[in-house]
Parts: sequence; structure tokens; C-alpha cells
Amino acid sequence: MDFRFTPAQEAFRQELRGFLRSELGDLESRSADRGGVTGGRYSQEFSKKLSRKGWVGLAWPKEFGGQGLGHIERLVYNEEMTYWRAPTGWHFTAERQMGPSVIMVGTEEQKRELLPAIIGGDVCFCIGYSEPGAGSDLAGVQTRAVADGDDFVVSGQKIWTSGAHNATHCWLAVRTDPDAPKHKGVSVLIVDMKSPGITVRPLYNLMNSHEFNEVFFDHVRVPQRNLVGGLNQGWYVVASNLDFERAGIERVIENELLFNRVLKYVKRGKAEGASLNVTDAIRHRLAEMALEFQVGRLLSYRVAWIMSQGKVPNHEASQAKVFGSELSQRVTGLLMQVLGPYGQLEAQSPWAPFEGSVERTFLSALSDTIRGGTSEVMRNIIATRGLGLPR
Repeated sequence: MDFRFTPAQEAFRQELRGFLRSELGDLESRSADRGGVTGGRYSQEFSKKLSRKGWVGLAWPKEFGGQGLGHIERLVYNEEMTYWRAPTGWHFTAERQMGPSVIMVGTEEQKRELLPAIIGGDVCFCIGYSEPGAGSDLAGVQTRAVADGDDFVVSGQKIWTSGAHNATHCWLAVRTDPDAPKHKGVSVLIVDMKSPGITVRPLYNLMNSHEFNEVFFDHVRVPQRNLVGGLNQGWYVVASNLDFERAGIERVIENELLFNRVLKYVKRGKAEGASLNVTDAIRHRLAEMALEFQVGRLLSYRVAWIMSQGKVPNHEASQAKVFGSELSQRVTGLLMQVLGPYGQLEAQSPWAPFEGSVERTFLSALSDTIRGGTSEVMRNIIATRGLGLPR
């Protein structure tokens, strides 16, 4: 692995920064709250601007409408979009996961219709995996899809579906063979969210914000041509799709932004004689945390490098995910400790430091070790697929 970016990659970074500065304004004046690239700031207009620059699908092969720039360039792109808290939520999930999955296992018709729509910013995807009774066991899905003529008829419920209230389409895991072993009877469908029989109900999180939803499917008709990867082959589609999600550098950058703001606050407070809860022990933890961000960044860089070599970063993606999600909880807990009671103040309070960002980020981080795959599941993947340990 080369730890340096090439001159061309550094020039690309500067081009991105110039564009983002002109579109979004000064970086220092923008909130350090989480929720940029991954968390749901949606702007189809902004996504279309990125599309016109050729930056949506930039790592996709040219034959599928991408730029063919490579996974390292996409990592640089994601770093900068996250640093500037760009509102890329409209296209982000589709570009990161749905597009690569369709390129790998989609039909020619799906590639022809869906890939240009993703690159053009015309579609927004949510992911229908989790169910009330399945927990982290994605093979335990019970939402049924029954073949009927040229369609599947889908009935069931999904929960914790991020962005379903904005989405035009759902990447849906369904059970198509109830008699098969649970890993063998799952399929993946692309569902138009305007289809009759779909109901989306908001779920408000600990921050009292609307990111999650319940989604109900009541005899929803889905064309069989929307089946992705073959009948009863959905478990393999889901597994590879999640690998694209877990390796992201975004959670490291999002938390580092807030960490750096608090660090400046602590240094300024010390210089001005302010009373802050910063003991020698906490100073040591702050220093250790700065190093942990570098570790998290390198784990994500490693995943991008492996993908650039044409390999699948299965357990490496899980390593990046478990470290990054647990880092989120460690850093936000430390920042709450540094700020003391002030860290608990919400954005509405005039005394809340950083517009209440620390409090909101602390609450948001509680779910990081669950969504996208629990830490326990990640460690099982690392043990069995990475270290060759028995199940």
C-alpha cells in the first residue's frame, strides 16, 4: 500500500474543495453536526449538480456510465463531501450500493434503465432489510413475495428504514421460498415507492428527528423483471451489498470534525482561564482519540486500496465498520465528559456549545454499532472469513 496520494488525486481533491466552497460557503461557519453524506441531508438539485460535474458514479466502469477513475478517487471524493457536510443524501446510497450491485448481478435491462438514472440523480433509494422480528438476522426476513403472472405480490413490514419518506425506490429483501432453509429462500426486489399498497410511517429517534420509518407492504405488485441477482439468491446479493456500505470513511470524518471543534474550544478556554472539565487524564484521552482517527482513516483507505486491486474487501470492510462505529461512541462520550453539563444542552438552548451538536451526535452514535451490521456480527465475519476460525 502506498500511503501517499498521487499528484492527480491531490489535484482532484483541490478541485472538489473549490467547487464545494463556491456552492456551500465557508467550512468553519457550517455546523459540525452529523448527517451530511450518510445521514440524510437530501437535495436532488445538489445531486444533479454533482452529476453534471461527472462526480456521481465516478468509480463505476465507463461502460456503465461512470468515469472509471477508481476507488481511491472515490474515497477522496467521499472525504471532501463529508468534511464539507454536502447534502448528498439523495443519490448517496444508490451510488454506493445499488449501482455496484446492479453492475455485478443485475440484468441487462436493469443496467440499461437504472444505472443512468442513478448517475443522473433521478432516483433515490432506501433499503428494506430490517424487520420487527428479525433483528440483525437478515436471513430471518418474513416479508413475502408470491409470484403471480408477470409480478410478485409483496406483503409484510420493514422497520428502521432510513430515508423511506424521501425515496423513489426501495431495495427490498423478501422471502420467496418459505420452505427453503432461511438463507436459501430470500430474494431482492427493486420496488417503486409510488406503488399502490405502500404505507410509510415516521419513526422519531432519540434526537426527535425523522430519519427512520416503518414501511408496510399490502399486496404490492412488483414486476418480476425487478428481481435482482436471481430467484432465491438474495442472501448473496445482500451480503455483497452490505460490504459496499460498511467500508465508508464517512463516520470517521463526521466525528473528527466535531472532535476538532471541541479541541479548539478546549484550547481557547484554557488560554482564557475558563473552567472546563479537562484533567490530565482527559488530555491523554484526547491525544489517544486523535490517533484513533488516523487508525480509522487508514482502515478505510485499506478497503479502498483492496477494491482498487480488483478484490472484495469482505472482512476488511467489517474491520473498518466495527472500528469506526465504536469510535463514534468513544469520541462522543469523551466530548460529553469534556463539556460536562453543558454538553447535555440541546440546540434550542442559548448556552449550548456548538449549537447542541455534541448532544445530538452522542445520541446518534448509540445506534452506530447496530445499523449496517452489529459489532457482534462484524466480529464474527472478521473471525470466520478473516482469521479462518470455526463458526
